[in-house]
Amino acid sequence: MNLVPRTPAHAESTIHQFLRSHVAGAGASGVVLGLSGGIDSALAARLARDALGAKAVTAVLLPDAAQAEGLTRETREYARSLEVECVEVPIAPVEAAVLAAIGSGLDRESVGNIKARIRMLLLYTIGRRGHRLVLGTGNKSELLLGYFTKYGDGGADLLPIGDLYKTEVRALAEALGLPGAIRARPPTAGLWEGQTDEGELGLPYAELDRVLRGLEELRSEEEIASATGIDPGEVRRIAARVAHNRHKRRMPPIPKLSLRTIGIDWRE
Repeated sequence: MNLVPRTPAHAESTIHQFLRSHVAGAGASGVVLGLSGGIDSALAARLARDALGAKAVTAVLLPDAAQAEGLTRETREYARSLEVECVEVPIAPVEAAVLAAIGSGLDRESVGNIKARIRMLLLYTIGRRGHRLVLGTGNKSELLLGYFTKYGDGGADLLPIGDLYKTEVRALAEALGLPGAIRARPPTAGLWEGQTDEGELGLPYAELDRVLRGLEELRSEEEIASATGIDPGEVRRIAARVAHNRHKRRMPPIPKLSLRTIGIDWRE
């Protein structure tokens, strides 16, 4: 049993058509997305540029006070290489105002969530100004594991790479020739100093994705552990995390009171 995800040959063309269809269907002028310097946002920006044209894409840099100037400069240069519009909005003043209003006693995860929600607020504001849809940059691994902030980086109009596991994102980024520095950078949400995805998730993406692919194929936890050689306890932990974070992948539930209820029997 081979549970290593393989990037579908039609991934690039399908995502291009997806973007064109949804932008046209919404009557939008294009898309806006946050460009962080990481591989996910870099790939999403490249796919959007190729699908829609450079003039239809706005890349927004949203550095916080801790972000190194070198990373901001590199990200700015990448946006220029795509020839897309580039907007830069430092979030430190907004973050400081929110924290001052709330007061002390927040842990670093709560502060990180605030940053993520500030960024999405700004993306929607900029998108509305240009009548553009907001692209999320979450991949399938993050979405399944709940590794995103609800109504932060999880809040978007479209998720163009949301059906690509992280390892598939890397493969497609390499195939498209994205800069080596971006592809080699350890994945991080950049929510606090030293934070990395794999450090928080407890396993490398190469292993996580094999477990997730097994769950996608409805394999039992025992089958997945046997096929991958990953400790059964780790497989159970990942499966439990996927189940626990269902709420992040669903619209808020509504109690049924009438003939047709949104999300139950009134489906769009």
